[in-house]
Amino acid sequence: MKAEIETLLPHRTPFLFVDEVKTENGLIVASYTFSGEEFFFKGHFPRYPVVPGVILVETMAQSGGAGLRKEGILGGDGLFFLASVDKVKFRRQVRPGETVHSEIRNIRVSPKMIKQAGKALVGDELAAEAEWLCLVGQA
Repeated sequence: MKAEIETLLPHRTPFLFVDEVKTENGLIVASYTFSGEEFFFKGHFPRYPVVPGVILVETMAQSGGAGLRKEGILGGDGLFFLASVDKVKFRRQVRPGETVHSEIRNIRVSPKMIKQAGKALVGDELAAEAEWLCLVGQA
């Protein structure tokens, strides 16, 4: 599955936070399991490791981009760069060993920009939610 994700996203380890992605009825659904070996756990926090909120936002944004590519909506080898993040709320800590399921919906997609909204859940518990805008460009 990692090989498929790497065809959809330009991100690579240690900054790739999507294990699998599927689309259903206009909804992008993706998941990533935080193993505990990720680089940020060494400093956030050594005695009580927690996934940083910005990484949860990045996980949702990567999930949204992978879903757009999987659907064929965002083609080519263009890169998408996070430009703004709005309406962010963190509801629950995410710890090592937990799987985050992202549910992403498209608000607006054009050849130059992507506006999406999403939720990050652990089981049935909402961990984070946000809206974001990505600009589409070339390397």
